[in-house]
Amino acid sequence: MTNDIIEECKMNMEGSVEHMHHSFKTLRTGKVMVSVLDGVKIDYYGSPTALDQVGSVIATDATTIIVSPWEKPLVADIEAAIAKANIGVNPNSDGEKIILNFPPMTVDQRKETVKKMKSMGEDAKVSVRNDRQKANNDIKKLEKEKEITSDESKSAQDAVQKVTDGFIAQIDETLKSKEAEILKV
Repeated sequence: MTNDIIEECKMNMEGSVEHMHHSFKTLRTGKVMVSVLDGVKIDYYGSPTALDQVGSVIATDATTIIVSPWEKPLVADIEAAIAKANIGVNPNSDGEKIILNFPPMTVDQRKETVKKMKSMGEDAKVSVRNDRQKANNDIKKLEKEKEITSDESKSAQDAVQKVTDGFIAQIDETLKSKEAEILKV
């Protein structure tokens, strides 16, 4: 019984860490990533469609992304969608492709990005701690209903704490490496 609770807790914590990693993709580091366009959708035959489904999206260097649609009439729609998405640059079109030139990040922008990243990490830690609390409450409920002994309850709560400590350490390590990546010029 307690093993099921601990396993469910682990799965929830993994989900919290995975969500943090997914959130990090929206952050800009020194090198521009095509993932900054992940949230941009265009109306393609009546359904919202990601840019990588209607053309190629390539980062040609550290500050440039080129979007080459497979159908020429989509250039204007893609350009409008990128402008509406407010990703920090204005799209430039030559009629066949859209070029996004990102300016190099300033020190202040890097520090601001690190603040956002730390906030995302803190949210992940709060989520992990909430998962721990739920698991501990479930274990205490089993003890209260006399389905497990107080010793089993204590050892299960210790196991949950070890799992929590592991995930918090993993988040801290990720934050440390991501901060170094963002601040690197």
